[in-house]
Amino acid sequence: MSLSNVQDHVQSKVSPLQAKKRVTRKKISLTAEADSTQDWWSVVAYSTAEEYDLSDLIDGLKRQGLYQQSAMPEDMNDVLHVCAKYQVDKEPREAYFFSEGSVVFWNVPEIEQQAVLKFLKAYETNSYEESIVSEEKEVMEYLYTEKSTRGSNKTRLINGQIMLNSEGSTDLEKYAFSNGLALSVKLAIWEASLEKYVDSIDWITEEMKIGKKISITRDQVFQKSGEIFALRHLINLCSDLLDTPDFYWDKQNLEALYHKTCNHLSVTKRTKVLNEKINHCCELMELLSGHLNDRHHVRLELMIIALIMVEVGFEVLHFARNLLETGGS
Repeated sequence: MSLSNVQDHVQSKVSPLQAKKRVTRKKISLTAEADSTQDWWSVVAYSTAEEYDLSDLIDGLKRQGLYQQSAMPEDMNDVLHVCAKYQVDKEPREAYFFSEGSVVFWNVPEIEQQAVLKFLKAYETNSYEESIVSEEKEVMEYLYTEKSTRGSNKTRLINGQIMLNSEGSTDLEKYAFSNGLALSVKLAIWEASLEKYVDSIDWITEEMKIGKKISITRDQVFQKSGEIFALRHLINLCSDLLDTPDFYWDKQNLEALYHKTCNHLSVTKRTKVLNEKINHCCELMELLSGHLNDRHHVRLELMIIALIMVEVGFEVLHFARNLLETGGS
């Protein structure tokens, strides 16, 4: 019986004691801190694939002719910042494309976002399902601060609201916020992947609990172990979830904005919870692998015993035949 058939067979018998499902985080609504007469715009982040080919994407955008690349520091080779050539209102439409497969839109209408996401598919590696991409998007709001009587006009994040400096360029500050948002949506994709993985192994613990023989092969266990270790590798070794990107080491103001964004989106806490769940899944796979190995060793021992008994039987027959031949002579 295949793994999928076994899962379907057991699914109807699984008890209510299931792994707790991931609850979608509530978005913090706008507060009355800002004057209601001020203009607000939206920031929307998506993670659509494991990776983008930024060099080819730059060429593709040039051929398309709708966006122009904005200059960024030389040490930022993992991000592409573009602005729309044709301005609709006073606030520009911008996007930050991150090489790890995330994009953050600033003041880009929904219809234009979807057009860009469709355009991106040609430059993606291992694209995610569209339903998951849409479900796990992150949305925030921003406005420009007005200089107060005390002269304060700093970019900041207050109660989930991005307030940008109204004087000078804000490209790097928007990058810091975008970086945190991109990390959060990537983490959300991995959380959804783990949830799907947990659903695929729920039946195993139920079989173990009632003492039934687990209908799964060693190759299937090896495959499931590979899936969970691959996810752990992505989270802990191929992302910035556990440390701060090198770019911020000598830019304290940008680092503060980046960390505030990550804290607002609970990135550290979610990463810890995700790793705890992965550890549990790994322990289950190790237990299952050990059980199947023990069962395999028992079968081998029984086969060896059977072969020895057969050999002993032949020797007994051989001895009895010689004894009869000797007695007959």
